[in-house]
Amino acid sequence: MLRIRSIAPSLALAASAAGAQMPERATFYLIVGSDTVTIERSERTPTELRFELFDRKTHSRVGFTGRLTPTGLVESGGLSVFINPVDTAPALRISARFRADSIGIERAGATNWIRVGAGALPSMNVSAALLEQSLLRARAIGGDSVTIPVLFLPNGPSAPVTVIRRGPDAATARIGSVAIDATLSPDGRLMGAAIPSQNARYARGPATSGPFPGIKSFAPPAGAPYSAQDVEFRTSGGITLRGTLTLPQRGAGARVPAIVTITGSGPQDRDATPATLQAYRLYYQLADTLGRRGIAVLRLDDRGAGSDAGPLTATTADFADDIRAAVSWLRSRPEIDPARIGLVGHSEGGTIAPMVAASDSAIAGVVILGGTVSKGRDIITFQQRFVVDSMAHLMGQQREAALAEYARTLDSAATATPWWKFFLDYDGTATARRVRAPVLILHGEKDYQVPVAEAEKTASAVRGGGNRDVSVRVFPGANHLFLPDGGVGFSYDKLPSFVVKPEVIGAIADWLAARLTR
Repeated sequence: MLRIRSIAPSLALAASAAGAQMPERATFYLIVGSDTVTIERSERTPTELRFELFDRKTHSRVGFTGRLTPTGLVESGGLSVFINPVDTAPALRISARFRADSIGIERAGATNWIRVGAGALPSMNVSAALLEQSLLRARAIGGDSVTIPVLFLPNGPSAPVTVIRRGPDAATARIGSVAIDATLSPDGRLMGAAIPSQNARYARGPATSGPFPGIKSFAPPAGAPYSAQDVEFRTSGGITLRGTLTLPQRGAGARVPAIVTITGSGPQDRDATPATLQAYRLYYQLADTLGRRGIAVLRLDDRGAGSDAGPLTATTADFADDIRAAVSWLRSRPEIDPARIGLVGHSEGGTIAPMVAASDSAIAGVVILGGTVSKGRDIITFQQRFVVDSMAHLMGQQREAALAEYARTLDSAATATPWWKFFLDYDGTATARRVRAPVLILHGEKDYQVPVAEAEKTASAVRGGGNRDVSVRVFPGANHLFLPDGGVGFSYDKLPSFVVKPEVIGAIADWLAARLTR
């Protein structure tokens, strides 16, 4: 879920002191700047509150149902979190029970009782319906200033929320240093709210129904000659990976070739879509093309972006273990030919694919998109020089000072997390020399994240180990995402199109078909 720093609207669930028995429905919108971040549909009766909240940035969905009391307290509640909004099974489900001054959080059959304070309520981030309920609880208590203890789900911490009445139609909810200025209806309903310190506001609209606008579907296009199914499996390290397996049409008992796609750095979903660029769907495009050409595709959500988050100590080498687990899982499927499994990796995925292929001689083909064998330190330095020279256009002492500051930042990053240290120091040359599978290396001519020279450097490393089935192709006018470059540098959101160049998808499909379907 999107986390707006220090905002934690109360998840207290209470009934209106008056009102009809018919459910009251509304749709709330959280708007940050000019961007609608969440859409939340609520349904309220005197004894129950239900809501569904869709986060447009992370594409996650949260559902809640709570039993209410007439005084604005909650008797029990259940929360379900869906990492992908089209999923029917939640990635996380918890229930809450309330007793005296404690809240019992039940998860996976175990209950953890947490002492919070008398009249405590649960809380959750960015929910307008639950902000409304905290205001109703304060109204039921009465007075110009009411402080309510709350617990942030799933396991804390706890904090006080103070509601200050500013008249019959206004109140301010203070959570730490954040003030939420709310406008109320005569019966205490939330009509809107401003959060000045976050440049954010809540807006209330009429009830809506149907799919949330902007929800991404991983299903095939209508009439596609292949099927798709949501899958999940556990790695030997205990990480649950989730994704989509597309399967082409096949005869009874026939087995088809398959590939595993590997995303780049940062949290991306199974389509290689970063949270800030939802229209970009590299692997959805590729799966559609390969499905029509008889090749199955397993595309996976990254850790923490649909799959289990795993430990914060994870590095690129750990992500390579995830892909090894995916290959092993594919080989166990009756629809898949275990001798015809390939890998397609983009950016960091182009580093991971050789890692896996070097340790697995049965891999039938490797496609590297915008990848590198150089140390990450060299790649980041290239990016920094591009920013200084081509975006900031600095010269002389300003240029040298900026580059020196970047270098200091890079040294600090090396100590920040295990991932950064591994990335900055890892040289993939020796690994590339151990790859025996055929290799296709594609690069964009206008790649400002990874220098185009890395394509031939990677090919040279693979050939250096004796592998002669190595091809390189550079696409004019394409950037690191293999999109038509519009001269925007790293401001990809300003590109005119987010559709990967068809010739790139075609080159991958032709090469894989020649090596996996023969």
